Amino acid sequence: MDWLCRSKWLGRNVLDWLIPPNCVSCGEEVASGGGFLCGRCFAGLRFVHSPFCDACALPITQEEMAERGMLCADCERSPPPWHRARAAFLYEGQARSLVMGLKYGSRTEHAAALAHFMARAGGDLIGPDVVLVPVPVHRGRLWQRGYNQAALMAMALARREGLACYPDALQRRFRTASLAGLSRKGRRRQMAGAVTLRPRYWSLLRGRRVVLVDDILTTGATAEVCVKALLEHGCLSVDILVAARVTLA
Repeated sequence: MDWLCRSKWLGRNVLDWLIPPNCVSCGEEVASGGGFLCGRCFAGLRFVHSPFCDACALPITQEEMAERGMLCADCERSPPPWHRARAAFLYEGQARSLVMGLKYGSRTEHAAALAHFMARAGGDLIGPDVVLVPVPVHRGRLWQRGYNQAALMAMALARREGLACYPDALQRRFRTASLAGLSRKGRRRQMAGAVTLRPRYWSLLRGRRVVLVDDILTTGATAEVCVKALLEHGCLSVDILVAARVTLA
């Protein structure tokens, strides 16, 4: 096994020498093998560092942590239905470009790059008994876009971490209007009853720990209906793992 690992490492480095890897964002050559981003694009990422809310991944201050522990004011007042949430980045700058490129620009190669950073951010959520389930898109949007960006990230995470993944476990019952610009109350109204768990997954997910995967966490309205659909059918617990966290004013 040690010989096999060394052989894979040597093969990868020879390939990088023959065909240098390029930054998935700007296309510039990446100096070190195995990287997804060049130094300039990497520097444009703003990672979510501690302290942050354990329940929604929103950054909090040291003073807030001393007052309430690892919860923001909103989550202390109204706890979400999921257990924990983790995000790799704040939704700005380079992170926004990566997410939007994947979501709307057919830059499917961004999925593996985002999954790489999400695996680091969600290390305490991921274990051998975990099942990854992506947030679904309606079949109309799936037909237009050609893929579900959350499913691509979930599958990349599953391959990377050796986890089970059910890309189509959840389904959108109807198409909702864009949630951009809506208040939390408006988003919840739009999403009410929009997501269900497909019957063939009821027994497969009963008693399992699930990590729900998505690109962005904003108010949590979409995540909430997904989590409720999973818990209603006997999932043991649900955590949230996203690429980027929106900081609401």
